[in-house]
Amino acid sequence: MVKLKGKKVLLRALEPEDLDFLYLLENDTDLWEISGTQYPYSRHVLKQYLDNAHRDIYEVKQLRLAICDLKGQRMGLIDLFDFNPKHERVGLGLVILDQEKRNKGFGAEAVDLVTGYAFSTLNVRQVFAHVLEDNMPSINLFEKLGFIKTGIKKDWIRWQGTYKDQYLYQKFNPICT
Repeated sequence: MVKLKGKKVLLRALEPEDLDFLYLLENDTDLWEISGTQYPYSRHVLKQYLDNAHRDIYEVKQLRLAICDLKGQRMGLIDLFDFNPKHERVGLGLVILDQEKRNKGFGAEAVDLVTGYAFSTLNVRQVFAHVLEDNMPSINLFEKLGFIKTGIKKDWIRWQGTYKDQYLYQKFNPICT
């Protein structure tokens, strides 16, 4: 059985009390470049999302988990998205909202835990991530964890009048290769 608890972090399902945290995260305009968000989310809409967050990944094709330290303090979110059981793949997204927790191994452990979950529980062959060309912390993180840059989408993201390349990173299940 895959544990969603490591030496530094615990990954858990979203709870109704995560509403304020989700509201801060989704409305942080500094994150809109990577998330593709173009307008703020209301608490009402986010509450509806939380009310449905229990739905099965096979039905909704995504899973969002809170990243907490071992004391239960939320610091970020990790998402599995575009889950495709037929092609045995799933996307991964990560955000550590707490600036003081970045680059301290929390994100790496969260990615490692959720990748293990995807390989062993969801039985995917690969996990992929999209990373902007100038996001060096994420590039370093994924490469450190064995993800391979397999593609470049040229001028893929337009943000504030500038185009940026987006890299495709993939990690393959060692059991399937």
